[in-house]
Amino acid sequence: MFLRYRSTKLNYHFIHSNWQLTSDHALLSITILIMNEIINISKLSIQQNSEQETAFIREVISDVKNLNTLNISNKKCFKNTVNNLNSLINQTWNKNMKQMRITRHSKQWWNNKCKQVIDKYRASRSLES
Repeated sequence: MFLRYRSTKLNYHFIHSNWQLTSDHALLSITILIMNEIINISKLSIQQNSEQETAFIREVISDVKNLNTLNISNKKCFKNTVNNLNSLINQTWNKNMKQMRITRHSKQWWNNKCKQVIDKYRASRSLES
């Protein structure tokens, strides 16, 4: 058993010499504390092949084309230009993204048509749907 040296969280191990039976090996056990953790069930995303994706790409291309690169004469100017581009892309992302709930249907192949078909089935409960 390999444990983290001097760890206050992982060094709660026990050697069970009375459990060894006929073997010369002793059983080891460790208690690992599990902390409560918040697991996100949503993500910020732009749906593939959506109007928002098209708008995002179009706006980023426009931002890159309109970016003033004539004043890049030193490292500081270059850094400012890159930071400006980063800011423009973040603004465009925030304008076009939406918060999506992560579900078992959060797969790349799952699209609006799949959602419409399953909604139709749920409404009718018909095998034809």
